[in-house]
Amino acid sequence: MDEQTIHRLNAINREFYRITAVEFDQTRGQSWPGWDQLLPYLAVPLHVLDVGCGNGRFGVFLAEHLDGEITYRGVDNSPALLVAAGESLAAHPRLAAQLEIHDILSALPDTTQYDLIVLFGVLHHVPGTARRVALLRDLAGRLKPGGLLAFACWRFYEYSRFKERIQPWPDDLTVEQHDYLLDWRRGAVALRYCHYVDDAEHAALTAATGLTEIVTFRADGFTGDVNRYSVLQK
Repeated sequence: MDEQTIHRLNAINREFYRITAVEFDQTRGQSWPGWDQLLPYLAVPLHVLDVGCGNGRFGVFLAEHLDGEITYRGVDNSPALLVAAGESLAAHPRLAAQLEIHDILSALPDTTQYDLIVLFGVLHHVPGTARRVALLRDLAGRLKPGGLLAFACWRFYEYSRFKERIQPWPDDLTVEQHDYLLDWRRGAVALRYCHYVDDAEHAALTAATGLTEIVTFRADGFTGDVNRYSVLQK
């Protein structure tokens, strides 16, 4: 995928979250059931990087389920959702939180090492196969020895309720296989770019990190399986 297309798709999603931030925050306040399955692999003290942290609900989940020192860094490209994250995380003073504006198209500028790096609700918004591979490889390199990288891929294309939301691409935009434009049906009118990661791509992404997969499973959503998770260890 060429750079111009990548930036156009990224711009679609930036605009989507600008338009829907309030509604998105209001409807995305609960933790994901799949996160419970991560807990046996976590120990404090814990230094966490949450990529695409949104309203910070994973940080809240950690604060509510782990008893001990947690240093949490959340990065996202939505200023409105980061404001919401700051308000939510402020209710958990035991968690030392740092929130930053950051775009997923660029690497983080520092070389900090983490015990846990997570990407939840993120990879389907990363344009281009090569970009998704590069992102996971970069994050794998930011783990401490023994550290964990956990990511989830939204399997929306397997469900009719989501396929019904697919809209046609503009004629001047050429995308990759499994790239879709979905409408938003709650309040504001908005479109978002979403990529469907199938089993073959999921396996390729996992292999590209060079890490060891310690568990993979499906969870979440109205059917209990709309996300596929992988937990990888350095």
